[in-house]
Amino acid sequence: MRDNLMVVGWFFILLLASQPLHAEEVTPLRQAHAHNDYHHSMPLHDALECGFTSVEADIYLVDGDLLVGHARSELQPERTLQRLYLDPLRERLREHNGHVYHSDEQFKLLIDIKSRGAETYEVLDSVLAEYADMFTRTEHGTVSQGPILAVVSGNRDRRVIDVDSTRFVGVDGRLSDLGSKHSPDLLPWISDRWGAHFKWDGTGEIPDDERQKLADIVEQAHREGRAVRFWATPETRAMWKVLADAKVDMINTDDLTGLRDFLTENQSGVE
Repeated sequence: MRDNLMVVGWFFILLLASQPLHAEEVTPLRQAHAHNDYHHSMPLHDALECGFTSVEADIYLVDGDLLVGHARSELQPERTLQRLYLDPLRERLREHNGHVYHSDEQFKLLIDIKSRGAETYEVLDSVLAEYADMFTRTEHGTVSQGPILAVVSGNRDRRVIDVDSTRFVGVDGRLSDLGSKHSPDLLPWISDRWGAHFKWDGTGEIPDDERQKLADIVEQAHREGRAVRFWATPETRAMWKVLADAKVDMINTDDLTGLRDFLTENQSGVE
């Protein structure tokens, strides 16, 4: 019985995922990033309803398919990257004159590779090529901007990605990549775990030295043409305010409505 209910539930989720997503009443939030977006009741849809401009999907390569899930135990054959993300995003672009929202705010799709990097990237590259008009791409060093920026994280095989003459993705870097000579189209993001670099836990006031350290990181990344994101940040309004005020580009959260309300009320990170 439980298995039957799960099948019915996923049938309705995939049915809704095939429907157009309406953007007219939603204000895009530039700094809002949906961490592990696929864990929400309606992957992608819930984030878009809240105005998020960045979502994360973890993928595994299984029998030639890119399945979405945080662990192998979560994987289901119908939960492919195409069905949960790429197809509904393509429909969204068709319905809204080539944009995800009613403005030209670029949308970000962070793809976290959980299986073997080189093999998974090869399949991912061929899949994204089928949606080429949606994505920013680099062909023989020439960058063509698209309405969606795809960034790969996790098991990203830099040896394979760096030499790809036609790329539909950028690479998610780390703080250690600041100051590197990699171009922003190859390394558009700098992401890292908050606790690896800061002691402040999101309560009370952030120490002055850590506030300055954060400001310096953001300033350098922006000077190099790269965006900044931290993961595993405490889900507190104090933390969100520090990140927003420092102009961190993507604020990582599992609390979609909480961050939406905060950014809207504070008019921070709002398009």
